[in-house]
Amino acid sequence: MTSLRKPQISVLGSAEPGSKAYELAGQAGQWLAQAGITVVSGCGSPATRHAAQRAVDAGGTVVSILPADVMPAPDWPATVVIPCGMGDARNLIMALAGDACLVIGGRAGTISEVCLAWLHHRPLLPLTGCGGWSDGLLQNPPDERDNAPILPWASLAELKAQVTSLGLVKP
Repeated sequence: MTSLRKPQISVLGSAEPGSKAYELAGQAGQWLAQAGITVVSGCGSPATRHAAQRAVDAGGTVVSILPADVMPAPDWPATVVIPCGMGDARNLIMALAGDACLVIGGRAGTISEVCLAWLHHRPLLPLTGCGGWSDGLLQNPPDERDNAPILPWASLAELKAQVTSLGLVKP
């Protein structure tokens, strides 16, 4: 039987408009949508919201898991919105909702999501060369257990190769 479920990638992290990381987040969101991958994004930071918006604009499916218990404004960049009402505890849902987790920059919430993804064996795709917490993830994984692959990328071409190596898209 053929699965109806599309691959899913959670987009975690933060980067500000005008930065290289922000632009790469948008390119990643657009490409993921074009590749038929569902984007999971809380849309809480400018970069994750930009990735979601570019995915929606490309005709993709975007699931947005919100920490609050209310629906967002109608212009929220998602095709499916899940207000979970769990606050920061929703980081576990973000970590588990993807077949892999794209990590862009990041602050404390991103570290939390990355550690949860690591504990639950989700491959991590950290953006490198743009600053933020994702830059050093390969050299400094959450712990010594080698729970999941850490597949860095610094360009859209490298991201495509890493996602393909995971078998989430066909070469």
